[in-house]
Amino acid sequence: MTPVVQLRQTAAGVEIPVRVVPRAKRDEVAGERNGAVCIRLTAPPVEGAANQALVRCVARWLRVPQAAVTLGAGERSRLKVICVRDTSPEDVVGRLSEAGIESAWG
Repeated sequence: MTPVVQLRQTAAGVEIPVRVVPRAKRDEVAGERNGAVCIRLTAPPVEGAANQALVRCVARWLRVPQAAVTLGAGERSRLKVICVRDTSPEDVVGRLSEAGIESAWG
């Protein structure tokens, strides 16, 4: 059975679990790993650089303004929760599907 990325809809927006891989060759959505969206970033995990790069990468990927993307949890961890306002769970599921990632929300 393929792991599924579990999205949550809250009053603040749609929460997406992510796993960050810093110091990669390019910024990209790289599939699913243990129930989280794996995102590779060129930025190092120093002084918040990777977190800022993560917000930019997710905003570009989901086609929302950067201001709509916030870090909900995991500021100093590779496992994070991203909260996205101004989008629906269906839109996020569609973007995940385009990337070949199976997801569900509820």
